[in-house]
Amino acid sequence: MRNPFRYFKTSPEIIRLAVMMYVRFPLRQVEDLLHERGIDVSYETVRAWWNRFGPLFAAEIRKKRSALMLGFPQWRWHLDEVFVRISGETHYLWRAVDHEGEVLEAFVTKTRDRKAALRFLKKAMKRYGRPQVIVTDRLRSYRAAMKIIGNAERQETGRWLNNRAENSHQPFRRREWAMAKFRSAKSLQKFVAVHASVHNHFNQERHLYSRHDFKLNRSAALDEWRQLAA
Repeated sequence: MRNPFRYFKTSPEIIRLAVMMYVRFPLRQVEDLLHERGIDVSYETVRAWWNRFGPLFAAEIRKKRSALMLGFPQWRWHLDEVFVRISGETHYLWRAVDHEGEVLEAFVTKTRDRKAALRFLKKAMKRYGRPQVIVTDRLRSYRAAMKIIGNAERQETGRWLNNRAENSHQPFRRREWAMAKFRSAKSLQKFVAVHASVHNHFNQERHLYSRHDFKLNRSAALDEWRQLAA
């Protein structure tokens, strides 16, 4: 693999740090946070690094995760979609979440009909395999798409069953509010794909571990992040 940092004077460590911060914090805050660490770069530079390296880092995380998941049977997925306004026009963000609450796939469409649901399901299953159970809301597009795929009998619906998928929207919604919306469906798709992968990578679910184990897991995640695209 050719070195993706070969044309950049800035060290890869600083670029990785800036991209990680961009996913977690508003752009102008990233500039200030880097300045506090003695790194003098403008927010335009941070945005350029994000556009260049964000998808690259996210792709490496997804590749490792999908390779691991394909080797084991998938128990349960949760699917849900939310409205996102782009320049006054409604788009739909589809999200697939596994039984542990980690985002598997995020997909943006202009509609939420059978065709859109089918594209979303095929994309997720191609990367991660087929789950034993798929939990959805009562949107009829899911049922129609699953009949075409041939797994309609695996669908489950219920008033509270899909809370895991609905809760997975919250980190994105907070970040969306801080970014003051998106200007195109392409930029939204790029951001949600990278945001989901990076959020999964650093989401250690600290409430499930002791302080000692949480610190070990957090350090391991940071070490893996520093090795991306190395």
